[in-house]
Amino acid sequence: MKITLVCDVFGEENNGTTITARRLIDGLKARGHEVRMLSTYKDPKGDPMFFTVPSKNFGILNEYVEKNGVKLAKKDEEVIKAALDGVDVVHIMMPFALSKACLPILFDLDIPFTTAFHVQPENVTVHVGLQKFELANKVVYDYFRSTLYKHTNYIHCPTEFIGKQCEKHGYKAEKFIISNGVAKDFKRDESVKKPKEYKDKFCILFSGRYSKEKRHDLLIKAALKSQYKDKIQLIFAGRGPCENSLRRKGRKLPNPISFVFLDKKELNKTINYCDLYCHPSDVEIEAISCLEAITCGLVPVISNSKKSATRYFALHDENSFKAGKADDLARKIDYWIEHPKEKEAVSKEYISYSIQFDIDNCIDDMVKMFEKAIEDKKSEKR
Repeated sequence: MKITLVCDVFGEENNGTTITARRLIDGLKARGHEVRMLSTYKDPKGDPMFFTVPSKNFGILNEYVEKNGVKLAKKDEEVIKAALDGVDVVHIMMPFALSKACLPILFDLDIPFTTAFHVQPENVTVHVGLQKFELANKVVYDYFRSTLYKHTNYIHCPTEFIGKQCEKHGYKAEKFIISNGVAKDFKRDESVKKPKEYKDKFCILFSGRYSKEKRHDLLIKAALKSQYKDKIQLIFAGRGPCENSLRRKGRKLPNPISFVFLDKKELNKTINYCDLYCHPSDVEIEAISCLEAITCGLVPVISNSKKSATRYFALHDENSFKAGKADDLARKIDYWIEHPKEKEAVSKEYISYSIQFDIDNCIDDMVKMFEKAIEDKKSEKR
């Protein structure tokens, strides 16, 4: 197949959608498919399969947008037509300007296309402080539906949770529940040892963008409330606009927070020497970072937020805490510090549980969705 992926936000691997897109590209290419990418990204090696459109200019808000580590695409009809020319199917990953600009051209050329739901309305409303207002989130759900998703017959939903949210908000297209998957790079490695500076510390990892809805601040509060705060070492793997604020909040901790941005090899190593993974995020469609951790056998403690699909990865009560409650998170952290043997047993459970998220199975399911879109279009023409 010749496939074009359309992604308004694509480039550095500092957000889940970009990571998902890159792994999808690699997986499809490994299966012999030709893959084009339409985005703001310009390949440094000049790969002709990357079609580049300009980035949007937000004027005085440019600095804020850049701090969020994203570049939003601006439509360019000539580039769009070149990227879509002669392909068998198009996969639209985000509900923003570039993606919407593709629609009339897709209909004009009669090209089958699928969509994905990777952006929760709360990821948008959090920037104006309205993430907890249901009416504001509903308005965004309705806007996404009216401008993109009502025009498609197929929506890739990374979790059943977000599939049900789409149903609830009137999204009529067929939902394909397919995990974004965990790369082969992530696996248990018994040979990894803690760095000398952390030898006597209980290392807690959270991997994710430094943004408000991820709730790094809550984990800092919980660590301060822990009976074992003197031995806790927090490691925040990521980048984002809230870094300076989190550094200030972390100054009260006995051990300074480690702020790091890691490639896959280093992240796998870090996961393997850590003692616990905490995922306090209020809003999450899936959370690849949590899946990567549990695939390596790192036991998690996850927020039970109703806006987060990640809560379903909690296999036991002790793997879950009350959303937004630092006291409860501190209790769960202390529990796992005090029960190392149970943690070891649960670690093995998570390794077995995570097999279902193997990237190969997920890519194969994505291919089936693309093939269905192509076959349905042929039937329609007949």
